[in-house]
Amino acid sequence: MQESTVPIRVLIAEDDAGARQALAELLNGDDHLQVVGEASNAKEAATLASMFRPDVALLDVRMPLGGGAKAAREIRELSPGTRVLALSMLDDRSAVLEMIRAGAVGYLVKTEPPSFIIEAILSCVRGDAMLSYPVATKVLNELAGQYRRDERRAQERQVRVQRVRHLITGDGLTIAFQPIFELNRRKVVGLEALARFPGRAHRSPSAWLAEAEMMGLRIELELTALRATLARLESINEHTYLAVNLSPETAASPLLTEEFRDIPVERVVVEITEQSPIDDYEPLKEAMAPLRARGLRLAIDDAGAGFASLRHIVRLEPDFIKLDIALTRDVETDRWQRALAAALIAFGAQTDVAIIAEGIETEAQMRTLQGLGICFGQGFYLAAPAPLPRPERTAAPTLSG
Repeated sequence: MQESTVPIRVLIAEDDAGARQALAELLNGDDHLQVVGEASNAKEAATLASMFRPDVALLDVRMPLGGGAKAAREIRELSPGTRVLALSMLDDRSAVLEMIRAGAVGYLVKTEPPSFIIEAILSCVRGDAMLSYPVATKVLNELAGQYRRDERRAQERQVRVQRVRHLITGDGLTIAFQPIFELNRRKVVGLEALARFPGRAHRSPSAWLAEAEMMGLRIELELTALRATLARLESINEHTYLAVNLSPETAASPLLTEEFRDIPVERVVVEITEQSPIDDYEPLKEAMAPLRARGLRLAIDDAGAGFASLRHIVRLEPDFIKLDIALTRDVETDRWQRALAAALIAFGAQTDVAIIAEGIETEAQMRTLQGLGICFGQGFYLAAPAPLPRPERTAAPTLSG
């Protein structure tokens, strides 16, 4: 390669005046190099780079007003053609990586011989990277460590994906059903289906679903549980509805319509949880509209647990509102909980929406809720989740608001 007769234009940024002068004398003494600017801090370095558009900027890592990393980032914006070389007394890992992330193509330790610094400038103009030996060792070690971390994360992700995909096959999946009662007559009017996944007995279904979501497999896993639940619908008394929990993503999926193709949807209630955020309600409403026209009903679960549930109620116009366990836990003693529960009950009465209290665990809770006007409820005081009851135990009038 024929060498250019035009000298390489270099900007020096070094806060130590003596070191800066020594560098300028060194570089100007080489026929291939020309110092076009000298800066004492990061701000000056960026300004001079914008003015002179040097081929190379030699930046001290620890200079004032932001350091070499700040100067490097600004120089890349103001003078994209300028190549940045970091220069420092330090060779610590954090400084090296910070400068490389900021765009430096080389990193030199000031104790290197003058010939090495000149060669580094010439090399970076040719497109080659130049690192002092101790710096190169640290960078290689860091890259090797990063590779090992990436490889370990990829392996861990693969294991998690395989684990979730095994759940999606439905192998070992069981469904528990918790009755929903008409409280005054203690009659079962509905059954909420609760998926129970195999393995890791201490791990909750919500934790499995969260992992499936991280792997991009939540919809598939929810549909597996839904399929297993709907398969039991014929075993349930025809006067008892079946409630299934779905995330907004699954409820809005076109795959859901296929799952309900041959199902009497008027016997099904889809529960949308408060804990699932919805950024845009229109796609969900449009996806659910054909099913709701066929008779599918909608419930907002966990109402009162947060503001999202109130938005769900207003935007989705559900058939049922399920009061979160947080409102029933101390409802007999906490006037704030009673007031909020009463407000939702009044809302339901005005909009013809049935209110269901979740998490009833004591007689006192049930009596208090009934006193507020709650007609329907579920919880361990009434019945724990269990395998599907016999049909004769679930005979009851159709639920009405």
